[in-house]
Amino acid sequence: MCTSKGKRRVWWRPKVPRSLGQQGEDAAVRHLKRAGYTILARNQFLGRFEIDIIAREGDTIAFVEVRTRASRDEIPPEDTIGPTKQHRIRQAAQRYMDARDEEVGVYYRFDVVSVILPETGKPDIRLIRDAFQG
Repeated sequence: MCTSKGKRRVWWRPKVPRSLGQQGEDAAVRHLKRAGYTILARNQFLGRFEIDIIAREGDTIAFVEVRTRASRDEIPPEDTIGPTKQHRIRQAAQRYMDARDEEVGVYYRFDVVSVILPETGKPDIRLIRDAFQG
């Protein structure tokens, strides 16, 4: 698209709307930062599997899965992470840990951030630390 202003042309691209998942991850990152986490990576592919957010909280590395919904369902977003997904997250986390020679005293855990993004109003964000075992 372009528009003329005097003799000058201004070009711009229409804004592409972010997906619900991207909006949820952005909200989760803001929430984690407010909770004292340091974000190390986002959408990190390790082998065939992806971890939404890798963050550090004190002496702990948290592998964070984000689940986003547009409205409240009967099943909360965090309850949709079944055994298969947990296994895939564990495998990706193991690859991450194997690739780094972390100092002694660093712990690892799996957190979940549940995000409900209503059409109007503030998002409902819930952080579940140590949501499942490694």
